[in-house]
Formats: sequence, structure tokens, C-alpha cells
Amino acid sequence: MVSLKEALEGELTKKQLSLVPRSFDVVGDVLIFSEFPDGLKKKEKLIGETILRIMKHVKVVCKKTKFHSGVFRTKKVKIIAGEKRKTTLYKENGVRIGLNVETCYFSPRLSNERMRIAELVKKRESVLVMFSGVAPYPLVIAKNSSAKEVYGIEISPFAHKLAEDNIKLNKANNIKLFLGDVKKVIPKLKKKFDRVIMPLPKSAEDFLDIALKAVKKNGVIHFYDFLFEEDFDQAVDKIKKHCKKCEILGIVKCGQYSPRKFRICVDFKVLNK
Repeated sequence: MVSLKEALEGELTKKQLSLVPRSFDVVGDVLIFSEFPDGLKKKEKLIGETILRIMKHVKVVCKKTKFHSGVFRTKKVKIIAGEKRKTTLYKENGVRIGLNVETCYFSPRLSNERMRIAELVKKRESVLVMFSGVAPYPLVIAKNSSAKEVYGIEISPFAHKLAEDNIKLNKANNIKLFLGDVKKVIPKLKKKFDRVIMPLPKSAEDFLDIALKAVKKNGVIHFYDFLFEEDFDQAVDKIKKHCKKCEILGIVKCGQYSPRKFRICVDFKVLNK
């Protein structure tokens, strides 16, 4: 298959070709540019239509116009070519996930990380996924482990409704979903979990105390953060500020967030609370 730049040769000037974005995400049949240069604004339709021609599996081409923000972590996207929809069906790790690329937070780049967590889950574990979104972590864990049950809590009603649909789509009978703020929902559950997953890197520390209340003694928490490589120890410091007796099991890079800055996961065991 020819590259996007090769397909655009003769259609754009040399300077314009140098601006063509090299990276994008494909979620189902929707392609999304995270960054689209202003210098190509007048050529965005041409670029979108070229993508549809050379990437037959793509049916919608979008660009972000506003990055993740607000309590629901949503973004704004503009369709520049293809079908006029922002919904799609995404497949990974043996599950199908329906979502809206604008109203729901979702990253296909975490596919390997979700599978890594699923492979760590032991037989008959009770697992809690905080900030569960459209349920990618619960679904991948339910499909690829012998977990007894997986609880998911999500504050966005848009994502929660799609998560409920995804549970039915995948016939995942051991997943229980709850709509609301984790700080309010978790105390009402009156339940302890073997494993707690916290996939909210920008403010996970604000929820560490509630995660610690939800995990069993000798249970495991997966804490996510965005940090430069030389600052990874800061994530450990955050954890130890809230949990005096814990064992750090490992620090895993889960992808690059920006130049030199990574999304990381610190796996740690709670020894005594």
C-alpha cells in the first residue's frame, strides 16, 4: 500500500507535503488525526478523501478540534471526509466495543496494556475498574481471564450507556457496571476487591485513598500516571504518600504521551492498610 504522502504527491506542494501528519489513530473504521496543521486546512477534504481511497477499511476521517477535557474526558472532532457519523465498532483481544469517538474517552493504543492486565488476573479474582468508560478493561479481563467478577464504575452517562450495550454485545455475564462518581459509588458497594485498576493518568492520585479502601489486604492496584522517564519515581512517591506499607511490583511503559513523556502503570501490592 502506498503511503499517504506518496498518494498526495502531485496534489500538494513540497511544503504542504512536509506538513502532512505522520501519526493518527484508527478506531474501528474511523481514522482520527490528533494534530492537523493549520497550513493544510484548505486541503483537509482532499487529504481525507485520499485516505478513503488508499485505506479501504476506513470509512470516516476526522481531526481533533479540542483535546480531552472536562470531567467526562471528551474531545471535539470534525469529520473531514467519509460517512457522517462518529460511532464505530472496534475489535481487540477477542472483544467488540461500540463507541462514539467524540462523546467517549477511548484509546486503541492501550490494547496491549489491557491484555497485560488481563493476563495478571488470577482465577476467581474480584476486579474493580475505576473510570471504566465504554468498558474496554472489564471486557478484555472478562474475556481473557478466569476472574470471578469485574466491576466497572463510570461517571459519564454517554460512556456508561455504551458500556451496557457492549456487555450485552459480548455476552459478558460476570461484569457489573455502575454509573457515578467512584468516590460516591465505592463506599455504597461495601465490598473489597483483589485487584483495582485506575486508568486515569492525569489525576489518579486524587483517587488513591478510595482505591486503597476498596482493595483487600495483599490485593494489587494498577496506578497510571503521565511522567517523563527520569521522573518515574515520582509515581512511586505518590503511592507511598498514601500507602505506607506496599510492595512495588513493577513500572510499565504503556505508550508515549508526548515527546519524552510516557503513560506508565505502577503495579503495587497493598501489604497492610
